[in-house]
Amino acid sequence: MTESIAPPTAKTETRTTKDLAKVAVSGWLGTAMEFMDFQLYSLAAAIVFNKIFFPDVSPVIGLIAAMATYGVGYVARLVGAVYFGRMGDRIGRKKVLFITIALMGASTTLIGVLPTYAMVGIWAPILLVALRLIQGFGAGAEIAGATVMLAEYAPARRRGLISSLVCLGTNSGTLAASALWAILVAVLSEDQLLTWGWRLPFLASFLLMIFAVWIRRSLKESPVFEQREDVVDGVAITKRDLAAEANTNEADQPKHKTQSTSTIEAALHQRKGKSFLIALGLRFGQAGNSGLIQTFLIGYLATVLLMNKSVGTTAIMIGSIIGFATIPLIGILGDRFGRRPLYMILSATTAVFAIPMMLMVTSGNPTLVTIAVVAGLNLGVLSLFSMESVTMAEFFGARTRFTQLALAKEIGGILATAIGPILAATLTAVTGHWWPLAAMLVGYSLITLVSAAVGPEVRGRDLVRLEDAA
Repeated sequence: MTESIAPPTAKTETRTTKDLAKVAVSGWLGTAMEFMDFQLYSLAAAIVFNKIFFPDVSPVIGLIAAMATYGVGYVARLVGAVYFGRMGDRIGRKKVLFITIALMGASTTLIGVLPTYAMVGIWAPILLVALRLIQGFGAGAEIAGATVMLAEYAPARRRGLISSLVCLGTNSGTLAASALWAILVAVLSEDQLLTWGWRLPFLASFLLMIFAVWIRRSLKESPVFEQREDVVDGVAITKRDLAAEANTNEADQPKHKTQSTSTIEAALHQRKGKSFLIALGLRFGQAGNSGLIQTFLIGYLATVLLMNKSVGTTAIMIGSIIGFATIPLIGILGDRFGRRPLYMILSATTAVFAIPMMLMVTSGNPTLVTIAVVAGLNLGVLSLFSMESVTMAEFFGARTRFTQLALAKEIGGILATAIGPILAATLTAVTGHWWPLAAMLVGYSLITLVSAAVGPEVRGRDLVRLEDAA
């Protein structure tokens, strides 16, 4: 089958469904690896890192310290978003995606061979933080690049469904990491887990990296990037050169502006700021809920509620499996009914569910805990992520899409996902109660609800346009 994905122009060759499939697999693998790496780390931080790298403090302080090393990676992600985002907007998406996957894979594998605190003392957490920074630097543009690439390949009428494949990749990574940890916790003794078992998941990620790198070597560049009027010989023209070209065209044809002139002026005078702030607000609900449900709550169950470690990891695993149906369904609904109404419904429902969820979690009943985590994961994390995968790409113009999308994701990650677990650990330690978790879930969801309400509907927007949607 050779269905054309993007209309051919003088600047781009026709893309086929085979090319789209290859990009989909590449995006799935890359985001699976990113989220497998980060979920491996987050679960390790919640379950064992406080004992391996911070053994000389109380369990609560150790959990806070372990969560802090988790949050450090998000600072590096912001730097990576700026660096690789600008590179992706200037020289193309393909080259950046190749570099980011290699950085993530190498740093994650090396975490698996780190010495512990018992071996080298303070150098153990220092080396852990260093590798976490490298991991975050590569990951800062990985999911943004995969999101941009797949959205720019997809036909407009199926963009929500196809873009949701990026979220399926994140779900696959979460599932793989949770399954690995669930097996380790169930099979190994406490001593085996702390001595050598925790290393196995990090070392196993090396195989996924090799396959992902091999796939990405043969990708074709994004058709949207090649169709951009500001791209010449595979490189975006600088703003100064754009201004000079616009002035030249205006002088040559003062009465009848060409399409090229209009495009250049759109790039020079596009509205900036509003779309980014709206996208940042949309990111808050998903990112914040993810940090609380997939990271902090697992440690909270084991450390504060003193439940078996397998309860949390098993619940995440079950939720991720169900997510394979939830994610594409939300993508289809977004294509049919629009992005804005689904965002509002999902965020409002998550806010209402926050208190019942925490009551179920603190009941101590493993069945109720599992139901609460599974429902919270699918409603407040995976469904919003499915919408985010396409909506944020449609919000931004082609000239700065990669950079703005990466920054919105990573700033939202720092403010919500990275700081959230640390704040939650601190508040629950101070209050001795679960209500701060419910309040944070409600707050994150309301920010997303308001952002969706004030934002425009962007379903089916022409992604070749250089200006932002709002």
